[in-house]
Amino acid sequence: MDEITVLGLLAGTMTTIAYLPQLIKTWKSKSADDISWSMLIALCFGIVLWLIYGASVRDIPVICANVVTLVLSSAILGLKIRYRFQKASIDP
Repeated sequence: MDEITVLGLLAGTMTTIAYLPQLIKTWKSKSADDISWSMLIALCFGIVLWLIYGASVRDIPVICANVVTLVLSSAILGLKIRYRFQKASIDP
């Protein structure tokens, strides 16, 4: 593996794990009220586009980082949806 690929994998790892604290906080607090819907939707859409790009140019670091980032950001989006419906069913 060449140095540029290692650099790409390291960069992808660092930017990907940046979502982990938000996911943990959202999970523990059972709230995602402070997270913007438009940001999450735009982020997930952008990640899908990066995946398409990465696959088309066969760039392993781009593909790997964005697969994991999509899982994490989709989990946050899913929790936001879940907690919104739970809150709606509790509030009169």
